[in-house]
Amino acid sequence: MRRMRTRTRGQRAALRWTAAVAVAAAGTLTLAGCGQTQFGAAALYGNQRISTAKLTAEVANLNAAYQAAKAKVKPRYKTADMPRQVLDWMLRFATAEQVAKRLGITVTLAQAQAKAQAETARARQAGDTLSEAAVLNGLPPDLLPELGRWIAIQVKLQDRLDNGVPPRTNAAQQALLAKIDQVQCLAAKSMRIKVNPQYGAYDYRQFAVVPVPSALSTVPTSPAGRASPASPAPQLTPTC
Repeated sequence: MRRMRTRTRGQRAALRWTAAVAVAAAGTLTLAGCGQTQFGAAALYGNQRISTAKLTAEVANLNAAYQAAKAKVKPRYKTADMPRQVLDWMLRFATAEQVAKRLGITVTLAQAQAKAQAETARARQAGDTLSEAAVLNGLPPDLLPELGRWIAIQVKLQDRLDNGVPPRTNAAQQALLAKIDQVQCLAAKSMRIKVNPQYGAYDYRQFAVVPVPSALSTVPTSPAGRASPASPAPQLTPTC
């Protein structure tokens, strides 16, 4: 289970696992100065806060799970990236709840549990436990109870946006992703997300917490000395 982008309906359930999904994930936000972020807060959204203590505890949970499985699990992120990975998920879950609230999407406990069980089976087929799959995706295992509900919300959102008819062409899939991104953007915008610069900035293009851009960074060059194509600058304010 690696970071993926939404594809077919059969695959879409597992990939709410990562990223940028419809996730296109909202897991990202606007950069706020330290003075604009409450003391002791890793991120703020709406009337809620993610405390640095809570984030630190979740990072410790992720790292402990990684240490226990590192002989087998080889995530693409580094240990230093764990705070951003975890904050991504915490904001992603919060944004999904905002989407559900705005669109009147309801998810029962049974539906959430069914999605979690499906993920457990999918991980097992890939030779992993659900906890190992969580580590691969930067999700602290103790937050796994929230995963099933998140997936269920994503599935219901997609069903609503495509009217229950899965896209059958690449163009149709891209159109659906654009609709999902718009819904995610509006939800994140309404939450007025602010991330403590210590942990990064919220990028509305990726819906993810990204490193704070450095004005002192140099333009990357190729071995031949030519400038390499730069990654798109983070979109720190929503365009929706």
